[in-house]
Amino acid sequence: MVISLDQLERLLLHVQRPGRYVGGEVNAIRKDWDAHPFRVCLAFPDVYELGMSNLGLAILYDILNNQDGVLAERTYALWPDMAAAMRQAGLPLYSLESYRPVADFDLVGFSLPCEVLYTNVLEMLDLAGLPLQSAERDERHPLVIAGGHAAFNPEPMADFFDAFVVGDGEEAIVEVVRTCQSERGERLELLLALAQVPGVYVPRFYDVSYHSDGTVAEVAPNRPQAPLPIRRRVVPVLPPPPTRQLVPNIAVAHDRGVVEIQRGCTRGCRFCHAGMITRPVRERPLEQVLQAVDQVLHHTGYEEIALLSLSSADYSHIGELVAALNERYAEHPLTISLPSLRIESFSVDLADAVSRGRPTGFTFAPEAGTEQLRERINKPIPTGQMLEVAQETFQRGFRTIKLYFMIGLPGETDDDVAAIIDLSHQVRAIGRRVQGRKAQVNVSVSTFIPKPHTPFQWHPLAALEEIAAKQRLIQQRVRGRGFKVSWNDCRLTRVEATLSRGDRRLGAVICRAWEQGARFDGWGEWFDEDVWSAAFRATELDPASYLYRQRTRGEVFPWDHFHTGVRKAYLWSEWQYSLAGRSWPDCRQACYHCGIMSEFGDLWAPGWGCPQGGSET
Repeated sequence: MVISLDQLERLLLHVQRPGRYVGGEVNAIRKDWDAHPFRVCLAFPDVYELGMSNLGLAILYDILNNQDGVLAERTYALWPDMAAAMRQAGLPLYSLESYRPVADFDLVGFSLPCEVLYTNVLEMLDLAGLPLQSAERDERHPLVIAGGHAAFNPEPMADFFDAFVVGDGEEAIVEVVRTCQSERGERLELLLALAQVPGVYVPRFYDVSYHSDGTVAEVAPNRPQAPLPIRRRVVPVLPPPPTRQLVPNIAVAHDRGVVEIQRGCTRGCRFCHAGMITRPVRERPLEQVLQAVDQVLHHTGYEEIALLSLSSADYSHIGELVAALNERYAEHPLTISLPSLRIESFSVDLADAVSRGRPTGFTFAPEAGTEQLRERINKPIPTGQMLEVAQETFQRGFRTIKLYFMIGLPGETDDDVAAIIDLSHQVRAIGRRVQGRKAQVNVSVSTFIPKPHTPFQWHPLAALEEIAAKQRLIQQRVRGRGFKVSWNDCRLTRVEATLSRGDRRLGAVICRAWEQGARFDGWGEWFDEDVWSAAFRATELDPASYLYRQRTRGEVFPWDHFHTGVRKAYLWSEWQYSLAGRSWPDCRQACYHCGIMSEFGDLWAPGWGCPQGGSET
C-alpha cells in the first residue's frame, strides 16, 4: 500500500502547516523499494520543524542509505489536527520519501532526545497501526528500537520498545541492521541475536525486582545470552559528517547547515547529563571540518553553518578553524554559528570573528548566581570575570546578552536566587553604559533536574512550591526596559523528572496518560498536568517517591545496569566534593580517574580529551 497524493491533498487543505507532511526536500533520498530488501523508517517523536534539526537522525539517515540493500526513510510526529484527520480518513502514519505505511518497514528506529516525548511515541505507534506493547508484536510487525540520550534510562519505555541502542549509533545501527538481515526467523531468535550486539539492550531479557518500599532491588538477566551490565557504545574516531543534508520545505527550528566538530566534554559540570554520557572527547581533524563545511554549503545552498559541540571553544583548533572559514568565505555571505562558548575573553574574540563586524547577541551560561554555588556544580566562574566579559562584549558592538540560569540546584539558598537578580541587573547596567537603550539582557531560568548518570543523581528534585516561589521572585525583580525573562513550567519539570528517574513500572503511567489525551507534553498549550496526576492515581504509583527522596550511597538505581564508562564510585565522590563546595579544573589538564579510559582504553585514538593518552592510574 502506498498513500496517494490525492488522499493526502484532501487532508492537507484543512491542517496547519501542510508542508510538514509532503516530503520531497532537497537531498531527500528516494530508493527503489523493491530493489532494497531491508527497509528502515527513522522516526522522530516531535514535529517536523524540530525533527529536521536533529543531528542524530540526519547521521543515521546518511549512514543507512549508504549501505548495500538498505533503504532508510523518515517520519515525524503528526500535529493533533493532522493526526485526527488521518484517523478519520482511515490512513496510517507514513514515511515522507515513499508515502508507505510505517508498518510496512522492517525496522522502525526512534530518536529519543528527551523524556517529554514519550507519549508522542505511543501516538505514532498507534497511528502506524502497530501494537503498543513489544510483547504483542510478532514476525508480522517491524522491529521497534530507540536510541538517544533518553535511552540511558530506558526503563519507563521498556514495555513499548523491542530494543534500545545505548551510546553512539554510527556503528551500532549497521550491526543491528545486519543482524536483522541474517536472522529472518522467529522474533525471539532475532531479539536474542540483537542482545549480543554491544550496546543493545533488549528489555524482555531482564527481570526487575523491588524492595517493599518500592525501590529497585535488582535487575537480572533471565537468559544466559543477555549481558550485564550493558556497555555503552563508543565510536573511537568520528566518521566524516553527513554533508548532503536535507533542506526543509518550511522554516524549522535550526534552518542551517551543521557540522559536529567534536563530541564529548571535559568540563565535568556535575549537573550535565550530556557531558557525563558522551565522554571521552573526540575531535574531528581541522581539514575534515573545513571540507565538510565546503560540501554542506555546496549541496544545500545554505548561507549559515553551525559548528556543533558541547563546548565549542574547547575544540583545540577553534581559532584556526574560524580564521580559515573567514578567509575562505571572505567574499560570500556565510554566517558561522558557535553554540556553547565559555565565559571568557577568548569566547568574545571568537564571537566577534564569526559575526564579521555584524554582532547581534552573545550567550553566557553561568547557571548559578554566586561563585559558591558555581563551585558546587563544578562551573567555577568568578563573578568579576563574568562582568568584565560582559563589558567587553557590549564594547565590541553586541547589543544583546543572553544569560542562562538554573534554580533548584543542590545547596541553593535564597542568597543564590537573589544573586541571579543582582547579576542580571549588573549586566544590564553595563550594557546601558556602553550601548544605551539598545542594550538587551535576556534571562532564561530553568529548573534543575537531577539526571541519571550524573553526580547529582542522589539529590532530590526541589519542591514545586519552592520553585514556583523562586520563579515569582525573579519575575518580579527582573523586569523593565532592556529585560526579557523566560522560564519553564515547573509542573512539566515534575513530570520530566519522574520519567527521567523512573523505573519500568512507569510504562503503565505513560500508557494511561496517552490514553487520556497526553500529547506534545513539551508544548505548553498541550501539557495537561491533570491527565498525568490521574494516570499516577490510576496506577497507584506516587511520583513523590521518584522525585523528593534523598538517595543513599548503596541504593540501586533503575539505570544501574547500564555502564557509560564513568564509574558510579566516581560520581559519588563528585557528589561528596559538591557538598564540600570543591571544584576541579578541566580534565584535559589532569585525569580525575572517572573510569572512561579504563573502560574504553582499548579503543583509544588520537584526539581523545583524556590527558592520560589511553590509560588511567
